[in-house]
Amino acid sequence: MDDSYNPPARFASALDELHDLVAREVGTTDFGGADYLPGLRVLLQSMDYDPRFSERGRRYAWSTVVGVLKGRAQAIKSMAANPGFDAHAISSPVVITGVPRTGTTALHRLMAVDERFQGLQTWLLDSPMPRPPVERWADYPAFHKTAAAMQARYAATPHKRAAHHMAAEEVDECCLILRQSFVSNLWNCGWSAASYDAWWQCQSEADAYNHYYRCMQLIGSGEPAKRWLLKNPGHIENLDLLFAVFPDAKVIHTHRDPAKSVPSLCALLLQLHPVVEEGRLEQRAHNMLAREVAKWAKAVHKAQDVSANHPGQVLDLIHGDFHRDPMAVLERIYSFIGMEMTDSARTGMAQRIADKPELQHGTHRYNIADFGLTEAEVRERFGDYVATYDLLNG
Repeated sequence: MDDSYNPPARFASALDELHDLVAREVGTTDFGGADYLPGLRVLLQSMDYDPRFSERGRRYAWSTVVGVLKGRAQAIKSMAANPGFDAHAISSPVVITGVPRTGTTALHRLMAVDERFQGLQTWLLDSPMPRPPVERWADYPAFHKTAAAMQARYAATPHKRAAHHMAAEEVDECCLILRQSFVSNLWNCGWSAASYDAWWQCQSEADAYNHYYRCMQLIGSGEPAKRWLLKNPGHIENLDLLFAVFPDAKVIHTHRDPAKSVPSLCALLLQLHPVVEEGRLEQRAHNMLAREVAKWAKAVHKAQDVSANHPGQVLDLIHGDFHRDPMAVLERIYSFIGMEMTDSARTGMAQRIADKPELQHGTHRYNIADFGLTEAEVRERFGDYVATYDLLNG
């Protein structure tokens, strides 16, 4: 867990201090357009008002904000240092999305075995730059910094590795770039942030998606013709924005009983609470499930509406089908995206399925009773979604 920066006495008064700190470390005062500033100001105000930080939690939260703003500054600096990075449009990316804990990560990393795809590796999400050859990654301080941050995270919250393992060299979620615009659901996940959350839910993430697109152009500028493979649960709430930047995207939408997926998400998010905040664990657990159920229920119905306007561009997949016969599901996906699965990709995927890497760090366990709702109450809030996809049998 990165807590290497000393926090200010008041976060809301530290906007200039934050920019000066990042400018010194990155070597630029250019943070791109000003679209990120309203969200950053609201976030800093929220950090003074909403959480009951421990001292370590204050350091962690401040270090997180510093790190994300550094990532934005590094992206803008790298864009200026690489003229022409945006000369090529991104064509027909494959995008995996769905409510969190519906198999998006397992599917994403399984498909990433196919070397014909390029993706967003975790260390490049932290420090956007043209992706160097993989054999040179160990030469980059940014790679080692991300790897060290991952180790510190799992030292602080060991059970998090079983729930959602991350590694510097593996592909990860687009949201880690989207949050560089400071209009992001992620800022509600690390610590209590109700006032920021209320503000965020009234905002458009259009500017964040434009920044995300340019970062992808930058990272992939060495191989502009190589097809992208992306993953982010939050895209289901913003499929309209996703199709605005990727009109020919092929979207894979995963589905699972929300009475299983959403409590699992909350159990994952709540692991950090005792590390960064003091008290209120039960209250936050109850508030969290109520909030996440409402958010993702709204998101799946919005995604259904947007998908109806993009026939042939969204493939619905049931988590249970993927769990029972992943290779059959992969064949469906490759037909949908218009690619033939090579023998080497098929062999590599079959080996990863047999190895079960997602289970190598233990089992993620949780009890919905800890979060104040029953399974029936969660399903009720999703309306006809569960029946539409027959999720009780899937």
